[in-house]
Amino acid sequence: MNTIRSPVCTVVGHVDHGKSSLLDYIRSSNIVKCEAGAITQAIGASLIPLDVIKKTCGPLLDSLKIKFTIPGLLFIDTPGHAAFTNLRKRGGNLADIAILVVDVNEGFKPQTEEAVEILKHEKTPFIVAANKIDLLPGWNSDKNNLLKNISSQSQDTQKRLDIKLYEILGKLHEFGFASERFDRVSDHTKEIAIIPVSSKTGEGIPELLMVLTGLAQKYLEGCLKCDIDSPAKGTILEVKEEKGLGVALDVIIYDGTLKKDDIIIIGGIKKPVVTKVRALFEPMPLSEIRDKKARFKQVDKVCAARCLRISAPEIEDVVSGMPLMASSKDALEKTKQEIQKLVSEVIIETDEQGIILKADSLGSLEALINIFRDKNINIRRASIGNISKKDVIDADSNYEKDPLKAVVIGFNVSLNDDAKPEKVKIFTSDIIYKLIEDFEKWVVGETKRREAAEVDMLVRPCKLKIMPGYVFRQNNPAVVGVDILEGKVKTNIQLMKDIIPLTTIKSIQLEKKNITEAEKGKQVAISLDKVTVGRQIKENDTLYSVIPEKDFRKLKELKKYLTEGEITILKEIAVMMRKENPLWGV
Repeated sequence: MNTIRSPVCTVVGHVDHGKSSLLDYIRSSNIVKCEAGAITQAIGASLIPLDVIKKTCGPLLDSLKIKFTIPGLLFIDTPGHAAFTNLRKRGGNLADIAILVVDVNEGFKPQTEEAVEILKHEKTPFIVAANKIDLLPGWNSDKNNLLKNISSQSQDTQKRLDIKLYEILGKLHEFGFASERFDRVSDHTKEIAIIPVSSKTGEGIPELLMVLTGLAQKYLEGCLKCDIDSPAKGTILEVKEEKGLGVALDVIIYDGTLKKDDIIIIGGIKKPVVTKVRALFEPMPLSEIRDKKARFKQVDKVCAARCLRISAPEIEDVVSGMPLMASSKDALEKTKQEIQKLVSEVIIETDEQGIILKADSLGSLEALINIFRDKNINIRRASIGNISKKDVIDADSNYEKDPLKAVVIGFNVSLNDDAKPEKVKIFTSDIIYKLIEDFEKWVVGETKRREAAEVDMLVRPCKLKIMPGYVFRQNNPAVVGVDILEGKVKTNIQLMKDIIPLTTIKSIQLEKKNITEAEKGKQVAISLDKVTVGRQIKENDTLYSVIPEKDFRKLKELKKYLTEGEITILKEIAVMMRKENPLWGV
């Protein structure tokens, strides 16, 4: 039987911008006080029934003139920013809609930008809660109608709010989103609604819920249909040790019905986990699944969409973000194959050259893969867990062919003690976009460094003139004073007159001290073998470095590392050499 389920709404944004306190106000609970530093430490979920939403919104909801069929809103509260990438289901993100919380005073931060990028990539509709309006200078709080309250503020305060909202609007525009303050939106399918709110005073919360519920009902009803008679499908939010239960699973069920004693299959890194539901616990309405004082009720079955806690044996190896499906005994093998296919679509194992990706959960790994693939970066292997010795060895095997692929990228993971990266570059962060940014910056820098080192291994162009009156020895070896007109003179390079190689620089002296190289503008004494002054070379002769043809071709490729003078000399040498061989260096 098909029914309309509650939309899953994820609350995302930069750490400490007020995501949990926003939900707190709606729930009238005190989750924030339970969390270390008032920052959410784990994914949580809360079901807000429709009657509570109606009570909070009052006449605002009636003004929409919509017949509501959704039973409520299922909110997911995420730690910081990127954990909502855990929330995956077949075909996209588990979230049907999202609230992006932005501190109106601080604006966009790195984690805000990451959240927008992922919402954009997943095509998840969202609204913006411009939080902490109560902290705007000169703001007078009033819990009555938000728009009336805004218009009652001083002109300076209204102007301040408008500037801050336009800054958010501008940032969203950079990501390709048109947006406007919620009361000025003409088409919700084309513009993102921005609602000024205060999770401290409650201002704007009714308007936020009105917009969110209206959008969910009007535009999402078609995708909220679920078959409550079908076996449950869900996503693991968290694996935790619970007093009296042992290891338990916090889960979102987004389709079907889960019953006590059902067989459930959970995706695994190597093979699926098969277990049986021992007990189901559902948080009471408005309770938060992470709250230590949360009230749970034991139930025999749960229909989508719900958050719940599952007690089951042999689930110690389960990883957050993994898909879950209930199955009959007859369909067990088919369900195992189906669920492991979902995992194998994410966990990559190839023989191609590429970087190694590691993440803390399946959803995070998928987000990481998508973002790196969008940048056309080859991935050799992508899996879940900390960076291991094997990861480093696999990355190291890339080094000989392409040192820029000898890389391990880790999202929300750490490096194991036995993993010793010598040639391998390791990047770790809890912000996906910082990883891609740091990696790309490193590639550019490392490419430049390697190319510059390669240029130094080649014979570079130089031009020098034998100074009249500075012949110190005629031969065995000849020692003459030279003026370096261009480039850099080094020991052991060959010199030519016209296109005839004549001699090799055996040593260089500057102010009676032996040196190995000297640059343009210097006047130095050089010793030359196999030539006699007055025969092969004379005073005022101009000599050039002998550049092998393969070095010449490489120097042309890497000419950005040469000076303008060196490039000019390179052209002079090419002109001379092509008089005899028109295809020289081509």
